[in-house]
Amino acid sequence: MKLRERARDKGVQSELDSILSNGTWELTERPYGCKPVGCKWVFKKKLRPDGTIEKYKARLVAKGYTQKEGEDFFDTYSPVARMTTIRVLLSLAVSYGLIIHQMDVKTAFLNGELQEEIYMEQPDGFVVKGQESKVCKLLKSLYGLKQAPKQWHEKFDTTLTSAGFAVNEADSCVYYRYGGGKGVILCLYVDDILIFGTDIDVINEVKSFLSTKFDMKDLGEADVILNIKLIKDESGITLSQTHYVEKVLSRFGYIDSKPSPTPYDPSVTLKKNKRIGVNQLKYSQIIGSLMYLASRPDISFAVSKLSRFMSNPGTDHWHARVMCYLKGTMSYGIHYSGHPAVLEGYSDANWISDDELYATSGYVFMLGGGAVSWRSCKQTILTRSTMEAELAALDTAYAEAHWLRELLMDLPVVEKPIPAILMNCDNQTVIAKVNSDKENAKSSRHVRRRVKSSRKMRHSGVISVTYIQTWQIPLRRDYHVM
Repeated sequence: MKLRERARDKGVQSELDSILSNGTWELTERPYGCKPVGCKWVFKKKLRPDGTIEKYKARLVAKGYTQKEGEDFFDTYSPVARMTTIRVLLSLAVSYGLIIHQMDVKTAFLNGELQEEIYMEQPDGFVVKGQESKVCKLLKSLYGLKQAPKQWHEKFDTTLTSAGFAVNEADSCVYYRYGGGKGVILCLYVDDILIFGTDIDVINEVKSFLSTKFDMKDLGEADVILNIKLIKDESGITLSQTHYVEKVLSRFGYIDSKPSPTPYDPSVTLKKNKRIGVNQLKYSQIIGSLMYLASRPDISFAVSKLSRFMSNPGTDHWHARVMCYLKGTMSYGIHYSGHPAVLEGYSDANWISDDELYATSGYVFMLGGGAVSWRSCKQTILTRSTMEAELAALDTAYAEAHWLRELLMDLPVVEKPIPAILMNCDNQTVIAKVNSDKENAKSSRHVRRRVKSSRKMRHSGVISVTYIQTWQIPLRRDYHVM
């Protein structure tokens, strides 16, 4: 079947026409010695969160893997908003009564302005008769090009800053404009734009402005963000990924498994597999799928632990509880009630266990009644005591606390001044060491460096440390069962 007929049958002929008529390229004779970049059409189905087909999509993709660095492209880096940033903004929206809307940029990467001279072969099915020897000189960016994400972000950044928007210093994908008690915050995640406004008028004003600059799709009030459902009620907002958990369980054959009460069994010692690996590809796919659960900090430790054995998983690793735990907790999600609207952190660590040489650090930060940032990871230094392990974990949490404070400091909706972030730790020796100004020459270099860094942040008012009993560290109190 010819490409045009296939496109017509799929219902995407209009998309093909828009791609070919937006001035992305111009036909020209092939320069001497030039090897044009190839291209191909990609047809995809866009699915709704429930799995039904929303629409058919067509996209012309350049074969960027044939580009040569230093000739066809130079820089490729493009920032993307952190999931932590999105959760912080959602929490603030509940705390300060902001309205949340969403827009989508159609064919976002086609808006980027190319700085390099790139030639491409004519698209299959659309070769101009009588000019078969000519090539397409790209005037704008195209999907598949190495520099396409970078050029799109630069275009969007230039457009907003020229309209009076300021860029957040902690996350360059967050923009804001505030004045006269009214304001708006924009968060860009590739081609998805979240708009947080104090009232509907400022939101509509921003929507109109963006629509004059780009081909936009107005999605109205946000209800699904990056495959995360926003369930709103009088008590706040709940982030739910029930549909995604069910999809993962069905894909890997765990939908009929027996539910487990915990995501990890501490009585089982997981060790490096020295035998033949058991289905390494599927194991890696499961771990990768679990990492997209952006609303489930309760499985963070289990995923971190299991991901250490992806290169050669054994039978013991396959018997881990995390998938069975998800079976019984599909309805769990993070609930933001808006209170308290103060950032608070918790830090903890387990010293050497399971015959490992390195301890494991963990932290969670709460804002507006729910978790906004969390992490569980293996430490990169050898520790000789529980005190040193707790200190290393606290130092890791400090780095995140400092970044979160910078993010909040540069958001006009947040009340100023921002108080010191309260860090809760269950090791009194570490707290005494951080709050004291005495030096200990017997301490190792990495311990002295972390103590010095902690004291500096405490003296500057970024953090304050207090004691909390281990059983009081939040585990499930930030979840909302629907």
